[in-house]
Amino acid sequence: MRLSKMHLNTLREAPAEAEIPSHIWLLRSGMIRKLASGVYGFMPMGYRSVRKIEEIVRSEMDAKGAQEIHMSAIQPAELWMESGRWYVMGPEMWRVKDRRGREFCLGPTHEEIFTDIVRNEVSSYRQLPLNLYQIQTKYRDEARPRFGLMRSREFVMKDAYSFDRDEAGLDNSYNEMFEAYTNVFNRCGLTFRPVEADSGAMGGSGSHEFTALSEVGESEIAYCSSCDMAATTERANTIDAEAENEAEKALETVHTPGAKTIDEVSAYLGLPKEKTIKALLLAVYGEDGTAKEYVAAFVRGDRELNMTKLVNALGIPEHMADFADEDSMGAATGSVAGFTGPMGLRNCKLIVDSELPGLKNMCAGACKLDHHAINVNYGRDYKADIVTDIKKVREGDACHKCGAPLKLARGIEVGQVFKLGTKYSKSMGAYYKDENMNECLMIMGSYGIGVTRTLAAVVEQNHDERGIIWPVAVAPYHVIVTVVKQDDPEQSGLAEAIYKSLLANGVEALLDDRDERAGVKFMDADILGIPVRITVGKKAASGLVEYKLRRESGFTEKASEEAVAAATEFIKSGGAL
Repeated sequence: MRLSKMHLNTLREAPAEAEIPSHIWLLRSGMIRKLASGVYGFMPMGYRSVRKIEEIVRSEMDAKGAQEIHMSAIQPAELWMESGRWYVMGPEMWRVKDRRGREFCLGPTHEEIFTDIVRNEVSSYRQLPLNLYQIQTKYRDEARPRFGLMRSREFVMKDAYSFDRDEAGLDNSYNEMFEAYTNVFNRCGLTFRPVEADSGAMGGSGSHEFTALSEVGESEIAYCSSCDMAATTERANTIDAEAENEAEKALETVHTPGAKTIDEVSAYLGLPKEKTIKALLLAVYGEDGTAKEYVAAFVRGDRELNMTKLVNALGIPEHMADFADEDSMGAATGSVAGFTGPMGLRNCKLIVDSELPGLKNMCAGACKLDHHAINVNYGRDYKADIVTDIKKVREGDACHKCGAPLKLARGIEVGQVFKLGTKYSKSMGAYYKDENMNECLMIMGSYGIGVTRTLAAVVEQNHDERGIIWPVAVAPYHVIVTVVKQDDPEQSGLAEAIYKSLLANGVEALLDDRDERAGVKFMDADILGIPVRITVGKKAASGLVEYKLRRESGFTEKASEEAVAAATEFIKSGGAL
């Protein structure tokens, strides 16, 4: 492709809203363009890379026997109501009506649609196992779209759905998809880690998230360096503090004027934070948006609440729970903002972290303004409706598998695999007949890759202060031939010969034949991140050019034929040389 013919508009500065490198460089390189908050279009260069990621995904899925189809993004509400997810998805779902008032949604995912297809078209065990997938645009109305393609409201996703006869078949399908995803992300040049994850609104019995490691990622993972434990912090567990043997002391109420936070009450009473109990007050909302139940959650004072674990314990979607209006909750339950404890509450569900029952003589709010209770003990002074793990793991917490200290890292979720079991086949009636003509529920799995998010993750891991550094496999083009002076016949002639030789060798090449200053061309080449640059300049008459890899700072002088051979070998090797 000749740059003089290409629609290319690089930016010298990033828009003010661009905060992270992938967002900055994808905008500055002209690969994406913002249409609205969280909605982006892809320009020629960017779309080439998107398609390359799609082809990597497609080849790995096909290699596992999955079959590609393409479903509409517009989905009838009835199917979502049948599965029970029409309200579970909450405000992230784009809901629309046609002119006759029939409800639809713009698909955030396609479990219902694929289940509907299979239940109507598959009836015998002989037709199983089956894995169908698509690469398609998805829609989720994110409350706070940010970071460009990282958290957008419209995105390209590969979603696949497996249908098996039994749990052993699901295990096999799941493992094949796990292997396929590992291959995909390796081929895309990502540094990533698969970790155990929460299934969320997808449901099911198990899940792994594929996380591309990055300090700007919104996913946080906990892992153990002494064993194979790795999980998102939403999912990760730790070992509870050892139960204490000290004798229970008499309960007392003490005056703590103005001491509302754990730090304040701990300092005022001279207690370590580990001897305090933190209260978190929440409301559970109905479909009409009004509070239908109040919840008081309690963790040790130095801990943080894990909201995912909490809503899982309550058996509700996350969007149905939020921190309560303290005045309204106080009037209904007797809670007192900043001074709420587990004693004396009414009309309120109590959830206590699994660590607290074993701890003795704790300090908690007294449900009385400017007062706390000391020597609070579980069983004697309060009891819970639910006792379960609702705490977030921290760096240094003990691994629940081996006891070694946990480490934390941040990353970008680029894919996730789910064991759905019979969640959808049961609610939607997806049965097959076995060898004895008995009706059996199909066992399902669901598998997603964020194609456009993977693009952003690649840039996040591969850039410098000058622009993108594309891995060969997903680069929009492999080599850029830069002519220093386009109006010099010797330079333009040699550049043309090099360009044609690269194309003949099967190398995807760009020829920068624009009437621009050399500095502009070099800057654009760096921003675009093309893996190899061959510069044709003042030594063209001698057949000499500059050969430079984008990932390296210096260049070498080579004969033009040698440069073509080196570039071809580098690209054919996948950039491994």
